[in-house]
Amino acid sequence: MMDWTDRHCRYFHRLLTRKALLYTEMVTTGALVHGDVPRHLRFNAEEHPVALQLGGSEPADLAHCARLGEQWGYNEINLNCGCPSERVQRGAFGACLMAEPALVADCVKAMVDVVSVPVTVKHRIGIDRGEDYGFVRDFVGQVSAAGCSVFIVHARNAWLKGLSPKENREVPPLRYATVHRLKAEFPDLTIIINGGITTTEQVQEQLHHVDGVMLGREAYHNPWWLASWDTSFWGDSVQDAPDREDIERQMCDYMAREAAQHGTAWRGVARHMLGLRHGLPGARLWRQVWSDHRMRDLHPHAVMEKAHAMASARPSDGQALAVAHV
Repeated sequence: MMDWTDRHCRYFHRLLTRKALLYTEMVTTGALVHGDVPRHLRFNAEEHPVALQLGGSEPADLAHCARLGEQWGYNEINLNCGCPSERVQRGAFGACLMAEPALVADCVKAMVDVVSVPVTVKHRIGIDRGEDYGFVRDFVGQVSAAGCSVFIVHARNAWLKGLSPKENREVPPLRYATVHRLKAEFPDLTIIINGGITTTEQVQEQLHHVDGVMLGREAYHNPWWLASWDTSFWGDSVQDAPDREDIERQMCDYMAREAAQHGTAWRGVARHMLGLRHGLPGARLWRQVWSDHRMRDLHPHAVMEKAHAMASARPSDGQALAVAHV
């Protein structure tokens, strides 16, 4: 989810669900050790609870970055051992770390020793084409002994050569039973499943076998689904569920604040909410307005008005609707 779940995206998602744990995009240790720490770690207080996801393989660097994450107020530090991209592999972290469980254990212990917040690990069920359950079982066993009690398990192997990251989310087969078996074998660990889950019914089915479910791209592209989660999974009253237009209004307020306080162009924020009207009549026209560079100098509330006017209009005389120049 690099370049996707930035702080603006997380602010938007928090308006939709008060209860779900949000995760940052992966931040590399190099970016924090040698780069602009505030740019990478600054977040909105409203995002809590929020976890910092780190990418790295040097225990000392990860300990330093975990300490920074705790100082900045993150509720959890997560080590990514699941990303299969070749760029990440060149940095010797991500999914390729699963081949080195002793190193992952050292990384986890280094972080656990310097922070009081939970240290968790996200990983795959295997690498390349090997489907030996013992591989992931031994990985979880060795890493848990170092102090990790929460494992977020993408229920696919990571093929380290020959597939793009997108293909790695689609081609290796999903094997949910492997994740369920991990939970049965490690009942005292928190096992969270990830991969290919797109409906409330699928989430509820998985919760019969594991402790939680992580959602990624489906939640991003269909964000209104999040608005039902507090009711569906935490038992909140339906009356407390958010209103779609009110969410959009609040995002307009946020865009205006970001522009005033940080000089953030509202279009960089609005891109995260383009799925908000997914499935509704006029959604495509609404998205066109929010994506139109000609609107860039308008106040976000004015753009919202234009977007709703366009979404509720209908073509006449066979002519396609077009966004008017500003």
